[in-house]
Amino acid sequence: MDLSVLGAGSWGTTLAILLAEKGHRVKLWAHRPEFAEQLRRDRENTSYLKGSPFPPLLEVEFDLSRSVSDASMIVTAVPSQALRETARLFSSLPLEGRIVVNVAKGIEVGSGKRMSEVLADELPSLLPSQVAALYGPSHAEEVARSQPTTVVASSSSAATAESVQEVFHTGMFRVYVNTDIVGVEVAGSVKNIIAIAAGISDGIGFGDNAKAAIITRGMAEISRLALKLGGDPMTISGLSGIGDLVVTCLSHHSRNRFVGEEIGRGRTLDDIVTHMNMVAEGVLTSRAVYELSSSLGVDMPITRAVYEMLFEGKAAEEAILDLMTREPKPERD
Repeated sequence: MDLSVLGAGSWGTTLAILLAEKGHRVKLWAHRPEFAEQLRRDRENTSYLKGSPFPPLLEVEFDLSRSVSDASMIVTAVPSQALRETARLFSSLPLEGRIVVNVAKGIEVGSGKRMSEVLADELPSLLPSQVAALYGPSHAEEVARSQPTTVVASSSSAATAESVQEVFHTGMFRVYVNTDIVGVEVAGSVKNIIAIAAGISDGIGFGDNAKAAIITRGMAEISRLALKLGGDPMTISGLSGIGDLVVTCLSHHSRNRFVGEEIGRGRTLDDIVTHMNMVAEGVLTSRAVYELSSSLGVDMPITRAVYEMLFEGKAAEEAILDLMTREPKPERD
């Protein structure tokens, strides 16, 4: 197949390599021309994925139209807050019969929309059945080293999800199918906020009890929001939910957990983000989900606490104290 991967960060590059190694012809699109030229020259992404040379079937492109013109499947791997702008760049191209697979995890600031909804806005010729999400516990660093990884391909169309499964599935990259794209997208996006909270707990110096509580009560928040938006709460017990939540809260690869840990140690958000060369999706998603949950009347106290710490300057210790001293309630509320 001819495939296009839009976004040459660590995850986009990893997936482009995986697909090319499977024998697909892959065009990897880089937003900046000088970066595209560097990738062509080095045949390796030394900025975001050093040590993973490009297979012969992987071609680097800067021109987006050329990147997607022949692709039967387009993989969007740009940061979630840049997806709308990127989709707009190929909105005039005929998309009949193609599948668009989004792998960025986030909720759009301002609109409160999931990534499949953003694609629907900007690509009006695209049917819902042509859109899929590929989510799950999948750090790029481990996938690039061919370590065992399991994810879920989700679409409102079972046939589309199965097509994505077939294209991506390898001996070490196992892909399951799920038709609850709402639940998958909510789970995969909100877990980044909970990972920031887990990192803050670590940075303050709290122990495993606190982190276990954050993960568990974080799952409750994810379930409430997914249900409100029409998703299946059972999805939260799957790969895009508890699977991705656990790995993001615990792993040293997690950028969101790192941001939280540094916040807990007293650094400012501006200072942390300025010195990072990759995007921590949970930062802006915390703003989007806080606003969305407030407008929908969904109780998400951990999300609210993270938002207050990141954007309102609330001290981490004060936010944690507020969480712990809330009115006692039944566990299932």
